[in-house]
Amino acid sequence: MSTTPKNGSPGPRVVVIGAGIVGCSLADELTARGWSDVTVLEQGPLPAPGGSTSHAPGLVFQTSPSKTLTAFARYTVEKFGSLEIDGVPCFNQVGGLELATTPERLADLHRKAGYAASWGVRGEVVSAARCKELWPLVDASLVLGGFHTPDDGLARAVLAARAQMERATSRGARFLDRHTVTGIEQRDGRVTSVVTDRGAFPADHVVSAAGFWGPVIGRMAGVDVSLQPLAHQYARTKPLPALADHRHEASRPILRFQDRDLYFREHTDRIGIGSYAHRPMPVDPFAVLAYDEARARNMEMPSSFPFTAEDWAPSWEDCRWLMPDLRDAEIEEGFNGVFSFTPDGMPVLGESRGVRGFWLAEAVWVTHSAGVARAVAEWMVDGRPSLDVHECDLTRFEDAQRSPAYITERGSQQFVEVYDVLHPLQPMEQPRPLRVSPFHARQEALGARFLEGGGWERPRWYEANAPLVDGLRLPERDTWSARYWSPIAAAEARATRERVALYDMTPLRRLEVTGPGALAFLDRMTTNNVRRKPGAITYTLLLDPTGGIRSDLTVARLGTDRFQVGANSPADLDWLLRHAPSDVGIRDITSGTCCIGVWGPLARDLVQPLTRDDFSHEGFGYFRAKETYIGHVPVTAMRLSYVGELGWELYTTADLGLRLWDTLWEAGREHGAVAAGRSAFNSLRLEKGYRSWGVDMTDEHHPFEAGLGFAVRMDKNGFVGQEALRELPEATRRLTPLLLDDPAANVLGKEPVYVDGTPRGYVTSASYGYTLGRCIAYAWLPPLATGRGVHIGYFGEKVPATVADEPLFDPKMTRIRR
Repeated sequence: MSTTPKNGSPGPRVVVIGAGIVGCSLADELTARGWSDVTVLEQGPLPAPGGSTSHAPGLVFQTSPSKTLTAFARYTVEKFGSLEIDGVPCFNQVGGLELATTPERLADLHRKAGYAASWGVRGEVVSAARCKELWPLVDASLVLGGFHTPDDGLARAVLAARAQMERATSRGARFLDRHTVTGIEQRDGRVTSVVTDRGAFPADHVVSAAGFWGPVIGRMAGVDVSLQPLAHQYARTKPLPALADHRHEASRPILRFQDRDLYFREHTDRIGIGSYAHRPMPVDPFAVLAYDEARARNMEMPSSFPFTAEDWAPSWEDCRWLMPDLRDAEIEEGFNGVFSFTPDGMPVLGESRGVRGFWLAEAVWVTHSAGVARAVAEWMVDGRPSLDVHECDLTRFEDAQRSPAYITERGSQQFVEVYDVLHPLQPMEQPRPLRVSPFHARQEALGARFLEGGGWERPRWYEANAPLVDGLRLPERDTWSARYWSPIAAAEARATRERVALYDMTPLRRLEVTGPGALAFLDRMTTNNVRRKPGAITYTLLLDPTGGIRSDLTVARLGTDRFQVGANSPADLDWLLRHAPSDVGIRDITSGTCCIGVWGPLARDLVQPLTRDDFSHEGFGYFRAKETYIGHVPVTAMRLSYVGELGWELYTTADLGLRLWDTLWEAGREHGAVAAGRSAFNSLRLEKGYRSWGVDMTDEHHPFEAGLGFAVRMDKNGFVGQEALRELPEATRRLTPLLLDDPAANVLGKEPVYVDGTPRGYVTSASYGYTLGRCIAYAWLPPLATGRGVHIGYFGEKVPATVADEPLFDPKMTRIRR
């Protein structure tokens, strides 16, 4: 619900901590929405207070694998392009150019061009000769091609901050420099004021936009900020003869040479160079000097550390290799500039549930600053951002991912990988293993090949099943789609369809909801009918007030006032806890429990002899739950299937998990049971058209366009988002199943989809459908008729595909309901 002030009211009292580019952008966005009682506190002098903004080189490359980050960057370009100070534009749209000197990088640039087409950024892969035209100093003989983005450019960060500061001030905001924050006061779980060395400032909302000082401010409020500052080298050459006639600050595109972890920009007749090639240099945010202390020690600013020439030397040789004009050049100045990294490379945004009114807008680079500020302002004023930000939500990290050791190690690795060619399935290498299911030892014995998600070790396939590949006829894969894949996945999918397989479903989030108000609460929070007798399971949705899909859930009623909820992310728990009344208890039981999915046409033959309860279709129907025993193990059995086959999810406590696995494994021998991994699982679920929240749909989408209208009971007596759904206009897009025409073709996700030669949407999930003999891709597209031909962009090629009806497999559900 919007809280935009009415009748000239200045709105709530907001204190923003930090007057860098994020704080200034946020003050501008808030005051533009009518919240004029905004105070921005800064410990350093304005307009260049000494944080990361003050030394930022300003390169804005918009295109990212993340749709959200790209949207942030696009708005930054749009907004800064409209600002100027004293006639000087705040954005110099010189364009961007990324070079490839290896075939692997050139292929990656084609993939990046696909992202650009998917997210609406202009860009094209160009020849080495065109790269030379755009950057004459480059040795074209070393270059295989490049990716040119004409709308990228240079943000003049300090000027952009100043321009927004002036606009916000004209609307009533105030900016106070030389105010060092010393405390965050709170009462009854809400912020009440910000304490500084020059007095206290009452507040209804406090936003930490303190950059790499974020953890310091967070500690004052009792809120963890999962951020690791690191130092990054930047240097400028002395004047270059080749640029002697240059009169403008910059006229050539900002340049990336990612094969050597380098980037370049012009400074009139000099070249500025940034390097990620050196060792990670973590910085303790609690040890960074205040502005005046830094100046007293002859530092230009707190965020500018002394240049370490020994770290720079290899990069300087790489620069000279790429640009012959630098071979006689010298470095005039350099520094190690501090800025922020997170364990997953994304910003940290949102309001703390434990300290209401305390917001984070942290780990934000200049590239994304205006977009982030708009999203946070919308969140504060309107109750939600206008675009999906779940990748940035402060709740996204698991408890096991919040330790200082994890944040430092993963933040440092993000620095190392910032320019690496990363596969979408590529897992982190360390720290692993972190979280393992009770079956981990058995999985290792079966030759499990693990990937990682949420800290969990997740089997992708099992080498023990390699003999099952014999006789399978599979098309050869391209090298990219063959990474983190094995033909064993096809054998495991076939075994699931023909016999029975065991799947480790332990990482799926499980919440226990109890109390006298539990039923009414879940009924109000979700879209489907959960007012069913104990033993019933309901597939349902969590919506926000605008009708956007926050998550999809399975709600099993295990008792009158006791429910087990299958959820997705930590944000689901956070959302429910924020809305739960006092007579409802909610706790995450994932870590103390485990789950095995037993699926396949022989699932009943495997399970029934192990229990005295009736597991027949008549005795244990689809979407029903039962507390029973499997051998010696007490379990909660749920007749659900995410793979389109008969079967059950069997839950027990972690201490009994290994006994459950061994019991099922031994009983499954006579039925040819196999252990199967996530690769087969994903293929099977797409054959059935089962959605994956966060990939196929987010809160940017409503249930009807996502094909989930069956989970919405509009005749219910009120649920969150119901009124918004009533007022929806006719859908202009649909989550659409596509089958690739070529049996040998594959795509992986996020590729652009072309309709009549124009990019009109993008792929969400994709996997080869082994039962169908075709790759399946789901995509957001305008409504299209079944049989309509489209093309999917894949590494510069346009792969033909056809709109299909769903579900693609077993449309009458006879295999599940047997």
